[in-house]
Amino acid sequence: MKEIEKNEIKRLSDLLDAIRHQQAALSLVDSAEKYAELEAEKAKLETEIARLREVHSQKLSKEAQKLAKLPFSRAITKKEQANMGALKKSVRGIVVVHPMTALGREMGLQVMTGFAKTEF
Repeated sequence: MKEIEKNEIKRLSDLLDAIRHQQAALSLVDSAEKYAELEAEKAKLETEIARLREVHSQKLSKEAQKLAKLPFSRAITKKEQANMGALKKSVRGIVVVHPMTALGREMGLQVMTGFAKTEF
């Protein structure tokens, strides 16, 4: 679902850019009606892009809230990072969040962190 939203935002942004280029090429004196029509379309696209971005950020927030509610979390050591498969097998249901991902940035993480229902 996230990929679909990203693609839709990209498509709408491209349309908005095309409209801006069309407006720049138009003369206000000769084609005022066409300019006004493009301006209305531009406003509609901007509001839709803003709405899609808000939906995207709310979904991230829901996931961040779900992880924050898990009873146990701690930084993942370098040794554990080297052998992630073993860590995931030993701790069922662990979710590892990297600080450079969108979720990690939103949560304000500084190091790779694991969230789980049980202590690990």
